[in-house]
Amino acid sequence: MGSGGKVFTLAQVSEHNTPKDCWLIINGKVYDVTKFLEDHPGGDDVLVSATGKDATDDFEDVGHSDNARDMLKDFYVGEIDASTIPKSSTYTPPKQPYYNQDKTSEFIVKLLQFLVPIAILGLAFGVRLYTKSS
Repeated sequence: MGSGGKVFTLAQVSEHNTPKDCWLIINGKVYDVTKFLEDHPGGDDVLVSATGKDATDDFEDVGHSDNARDMLKDFYVGEIDASTIPKSSTYTPPKQPYYNQDKTSEFIVKLLQFLVPIAILGLAFGVRLYTKSS
């Protein structure tokens, strides 16, 4: 896996995105893994889905063995022009809506406005029934 190979842009590598022609970018290097698709332990879909982008994170996350890393040498075709790979953006969580604590007290007031009259009616019926039966 020598350096100084042909330099490809992301657009050029992205054109090789089928099971019959599959190129990957790993650690700034371009690999033609088409002949390895059938032998890949994770299946060919894993490799084909990693085309068209920098697949370094996908490759590293799996925890490939030293043997797997050595096999890359056989598939090396060149280098990637790093300026053509978009910078990865950091995750920004969505803004949470403002929580108005005053609305909680409004809810309690409305609930009490509903429940207190019902409780008074229930008490009135209970007293009325008790006085009739005595």
